[in-house]
Amino acid sequence: MSLASDLLANLLARADFFSGLPQQRRLYEAAKTAIHQHHLGAGTKLPSSRDLARDLCLARNTVVAAFEQLSNEGYVTSSLGSGTYVADLAELKPIDDPRTQIDNAEVVTSSEVAPAAPLSRRGAHITAFAAGPRFEIQPFVPGDADFTHFPFKLWQRLQNRVWREARSELLDYADAGGFLPLRLAIAEYLRVSRSVRVAVENIVITSGTHQSLDLCAQLLADVGDTAWVEDPCYWAARRVFEACDLVLHPVKVDAEGIALAAEDLATDPRLIYVTPSHQYPTGVVMSLARRRELLDVAVRKNAWILEDDYDSEFRYTGRPLASLQGLDADDRVVYMGTFSKILYPGIKIGYMVVPSALAEPFKIALYDLQRPGQLMVQAALADFISEGHFTTHIRKIRQIYGARRELLRKTLVAQFGAQFSQRVSISSEESGLHMVVELPDQVDDVALEKLAAESGISVKALSTYYLKAPARRGLLVGYAYVTPDKIVYYGKLLAAVILSGVR
Repeated sequence: MSLASDLLANLLARADFFSGLPQQRRLYEAAKTAIHQHHLGAGTKLPSSRDLARDLCLARNTVVAAFEQLSNEGYVTSSLGSGTYVADLAELKPIDDPRTQIDNAEVVTSSEVAPAAPLSRRGAHITAFAAGPRFEIQPFVPGDADFTHFPFKLWQRLQNRVWREARSELLDYADAGGFLPLRLAIAEYLRVSRSVRVAVENIVITSGTHQSLDLCAQLLADVGDTAWVEDPCYWAARRVFEACDLVLHPVKVDAEGIALAAEDLATDPRLIYVTPSHQYPTGVVMSLARRRELLDVAVRKNAWILEDDYDSEFRYTGRPLASLQGLDADDRVVYMGTFSKILYPGIKIGYMVVPSALAEPFKIALYDLQRPGQLMVQAALADFISEGHFTTHIRKIRQIYGARRELLRKTLVAQFGAQFSQRVSISSEESGLHMVVELPDQVDDVALEKLAAESGISVKALSTYYLKAPARRGLLVGYAYVTPDKIVYYGKLLAAVILSGVR
C-alpha cells in the first residue's frame, strides 16, 4: 500500500471522521486533510483510481467522484496518461479541526477541542447570568403546567377554518404592524376594558413583551441613555435594557407604586419602565397621584413611559383598573400587553399601543429587524376575539385562578396559625398569577428558596429582584397553572419550609 493510500486509510478508519457522510465525501475530506496538513505535498502523485479503490476497499466510482471534486476545487491536477498529482498550493493553511489531525502518517485524536470564538462583552454579560430560570415565577410545584382549561377544540376549529380559506397573503411576512383584523379587535378590546386611547393605526403586533421592550430600547434610546426602572424590577425588562447598553436607574417602590425621590429627579431618563396596574413582582397598584406625577415628570424630562400591562385581566375583586395610558394627554406613554398570560405562553403574540408619531417608525423597524410572521395564528386569534370567545375565556379562567389563589392563601394561613400570623403575611392585592408571602427582614429568603427546591417546590426570593439593597424579604409563589390537589399538598410543604425559616 502506498503512503497516500495508508494516510487515507487511517483517516477513513476513524469512527469520528465525518461520520454519517457518504464514502465519496469522506474520501474527499480525507484527501483534502492530507493536502492541507502537507502530508501530501505539491507534486505528489496519487495512486490510480483502480489501485486506490483496491487499497481502501471502495468502489472505483466512489474514488473517481472524489478525485473529480478535488480537481474541480483545485487540490489536484490530472492529465490523460500521466496520472493525478497534488497541485502546488503554496499559501495553503492547515485545517484547524481535531477530526483531521495527522502526525507522522498516523492519525491522532486531539485531546482538547479548540475553544469557541469568544463572545462580545455584551454577549458574555448576557449569557453569564441566566435570568429566566432564576426569576420566572410560573412554577410552584413539579409536573406539567395545567392548561386544561384552554379551549383546544375551539382554537383548533378556528385555525382549521383559516387554513381552509387558503389565503395566500397569510403566508407572507406581516408588514404594516400585523394582521389588520387582529389590530382592530385589540383596539376595540382595549378601549372597552382598559380605557386605552387607541386607534387601529397605533397598534403594533409583536412576538411578546420582550420584543416590545427591545424595540422601545432600540428606537427610543441610545447607548448610555438612562432608563428608570422600578425597584424591585421585572427581570426581563432589566435584561433587555442591559443588552441594549442602557444605564439602569432603580426607583423605590412602596405601597403606592413607584416613589420618585430627589435623587431620582436629579437624573434625566430617556425611558421609564413601570407596571402600574400590578407591580411586578410586589403586586402593588400605582395610585392616581403617582400616575399623574409620573406623567408630568415624563413631559418635563422628555422621557417615554413604557407601561407594561402584563396581567391586568386577572383582577379577582372589582373591575380591572384603568390604564396609565388613558390618562396621558401628551403622548408620552407606550402601552404594551400580551396574550401569553391569557391563552398560553407559547402563543408568543403581544402588542403595543404607540403614540401616533411613533407608529410608522415602529412598523418599519419591526419589519426590517424582525421580519414578523405568524399571520395564520394572528387570523385565528382575531376571530377568537371578535366572535366573543376571548372575553368568555377570560371570565372563566379569572374565576378558576381566583379560586386557586384563595385555596393557596387558606392553606398557608391554616399552617401558619395565630402564632405566626403577625410575622408572616400574604400580599393582599387580589390579582395576578402569583402572590407574595412577605417575611420578616431578618429571614434569608434566598435560603428558603433553596430549601423549598429540595422539596420539589419552585418559588422565588423577593430580595433577588432588587437592584439596590433589598427593602423587603419574601417568596413569590405562582399558583395559576397548578391543580387544586397539588396546591393543597405542596402548599402545606411550602408552609413548613417558611415556618422553619421564621423560627
